[in-house]
Amino acid sequence: MNTILEMMEKRNEAWEGAKAFVESKRDKDGLLSEEDAKTYAGMEKKVKDYGAEIERLRSMEAMEDELKKPVNKPIISKPLKENDDKPEKTGRASDEYRKGMLMALRSNFKHVSDVLQEGVDTDGGYLVPDEYDSRLIDVLSEQNIMRQLGTIITTSGEHKINIAATKPAALWVEEGGALTFGDATFSQIIMDAHKLHVAIKITNELLYDNAFNLESYILDQFGKALANTEEDAFLNGDGKGKPLGLFAETGGGQATAVTSGANISADDIISLVYTLKRPYRQNAKFILNDQTISSIRKLKDNNGAYMWQPSVQAGEPDRFFGYEVYTSAYAPLAEAGKPAVAFGDFSYYNIGDRGTRSFQELKELFAGNDMTGYIAKERVDGKLVLPEAVQILKMKA
Repeated sequence: MNTILEMMEKRNEAWEGAKAFVESKRDKDGLLSEEDAKTYAGMEKKVKDYGAEIERLRSMEAMEDELKKPVNKPIISKPLKENDDKPEKTGRASDEYRKGMLMALRSNFKHVSDVLQEGVDTDGGYLVPDEYDSRLIDVLSEQNIMRQLGTIITTSGEHKINIAATKPAALWVEEGGALTFGDATFSQIIMDAHKLHVAIKITNELLYDNAFNLESYILDQFGKALANTEEDAFLNGDGKGKPLGLFAETGGGQATAVTSGANISADDIISLVYTLKRPYRQNAKFILNDQTISSIRKLKDNNGAYMWQPSVQAGEPDRFFGYEVYTSAYAPLAEAGKPAVAFGDFSYYNIGDRGTRSFQELKELFAGNDMTGYIAKERVDGKLVLPEAVQILKMKA
C-alpha cells in the first residue's frame, strides 16, 4: 500500500479516537477534567503530526518525480511566429490589401491586385485600408482641437439627435386643488454629411523612387490639409455645404457676454465664466485665437501677479481662472463687434463621420506633365447640439 495512504488512514483513526475520547469524558457540564484535557491535547498533537508527515511525504514524492525528468527535453512543436496569437486580419484590415494599395500607388494603379476589388467605392476610387484610415485619424486628432474636445460619432445615414426643449416645473397646489399639467416638448438636430476632399499632384519620378517614403508623405499631407479645413469649419462654418461652427451667429454658442471696452479685461472674462450655467462649468474650457492670448496673458490681479497659469507639465494645456485654455489659428480675432472667446463644455459639439475616407488616383489628367494626381475624400458634419453649453464673449461694437 502507498505510504501516504497508510499515513492518511492512521491520521483518520487517530482523529476518530480523539473525538470518541472527548465525548466519553465530558462531565455533566460538558467539560473535561484537567487530566483528560492533557490526554486529549496529546491525541490532537498526534493527528497534527500525521498531517505534517503526509505533507513531507508528498513534497518528497514531487521532488523525486522532478529529478526523474530528462535534462534536455526535445522541441516537438513548431516555433510560433510573431503575433500568431492575434486573430487574422481580413478585408481592408489585411496586410494583403495594404500591400496591394501601396503597390497600386507606386505603379500609377497599373498593377491593381484582385484584393483591392473588395474596396472599390461608388466614385471609382479604392477605399483606404483600415491601417491607413486609422493613421489618418491619428493625424487629425493631433492637429484638430475640436476632434479632441468634441464628441465624435460614426453615422451611416442622416443622424437625428433628440433635444429636450422644455422641462417639467414643480408648482405648489392647495389641498384638493386642481393639478396643472405641462407639455414636454422635444426638438431634433439632424447630422448630415458634407463632402471634404484634398488633392495633390506627384511627379512620376517620385513614384518610382524607392528611397522616397510615398506612403508617409501622402498620409501626412492629406491629414494636415483635412485637419485644417475641418477645424476652420467646426469653429466658423455657416452650415451651408459645411459643418455649423461654434462661433456661428445662428446655431453656434450663445453670445450673451460683451466686453466693457475695446480690449478684453479680467472682469470681462469673469462675466463670461459666470454667464455659463454651473453644470456646464465642471468640464468647461476656453477656445481663442493666439493673438487674443497675447493680450490676455498680460492681465494682472491687484497684487501685480499675472492671472495666467502656464502649464507646469508637458502636454497639459495652460489655465486661466483655473480652466484649460486651447488656442486655434481659426478662432476669430478680437475685433469690434465680433466674437472673440468661446467658453463652455465642448463635448456638446458633435462631429459626425459618415463612412470611411477613400483614395482616388487621376492618371490621365496630368499625364502631359508626367505627373499623377491623388484625391482623399471624406464626408463629415458638425453641430453644437446644446447652444447653452457654450458661451461666446463678443467685443464691444
